[in-house]
Amino acid sequence: MTSYQGRLRGDGLRVAVVTSRFNDLVTDRLRAGCVDGLTRHGMDPASIVEASVPGALELPLAAQRLAGSGDVDAVICIGAVIRGSTDHHIHVGGQCAAGLARVQLDTGIPVIFGVLTTDDVAAALERAGGKMGNKGFEAAATAIEMVDLLRQLPKSAG
Repeated sequence: MTSYQGRLRGDGLRVAVVTSRFNDLVTDRLRAGCVDGLTRHGMDPASIVEASVPGALELPLAAQRLAGSGDVDAVICIGAVIRGSTDHHIHVGGQCAAGLARVQLDTGIPVIFGVLTTDDVAAALERAGGKMGNKGFEAAATAIEMVDLLRQLPKSAG
């Protein structure tokens, strides 16, 4: 039996972090946790490429450009979609997720969904360094693990 598992070794990797500025009280903390996670797992800070976009719906386009550039091993997308008084959050969160999934399937580059979708700001802050940890830090670990795993897996025939 052959078994594959990615390791958490960031040395030699180049990763892009794309952060939505909307809900920046939350996304700034997620971004900081993400960068901390990358460097704690051995990445050189000079190998981290950062970009910011206005909102979560803009994350897929920036991710597509970066993933297709050949300059990065993974793209981590950071955002916070928080329920408001309308159903707008459902459409934004769903389309963002679908777009990011499409980018990684189209490019073969891991695109990590570090976008919180919460009912309120308090729940988002709990996940951005509060009692629920920092999901940005977790997104960093996911990116590193996926890059290593994909390097181990057999290449597709197509």
